Amino acid sequence: MAWISLILAGLCEMFGVAMINKLHNDRNWQAFVLLILGFGASFIFLAYSMETLPMGTAYAIWTGIGASGGAILGMLFYGESKDWKRLIFIGMVLGAAVGLKLVS
Repeated sequence: MAWISLILAGLCEMFGVAMINKLHNDRNWQAFVLLILGFGASFIFLAYSMETLPMGTAYAIWTGIGASGGAILGMLFYGESKDWKRLIFIGMVLGAAVGLKLVS
């Protein structure tokens, strides 16, 4: 259950990052509320997962999902660069998170 919670935390982090962009573009209170809810849910799920998982592993995977997911959302929905070098580095972030789990 801790791993499911950690994945949900990462997905909520991605949502919060997307809402930062939406708030920047739209400047409305709905985007602000969704931003707060997204990041709030992310922290709650992360805290729950850290009751079982080691802090270093949980934090690395959470940030990996959030950073990589945010970059992928930017490419898919906001016209950011889809350069192959960028994709390589996103893969490296995800690979590092998986590697950390494998050695811990």
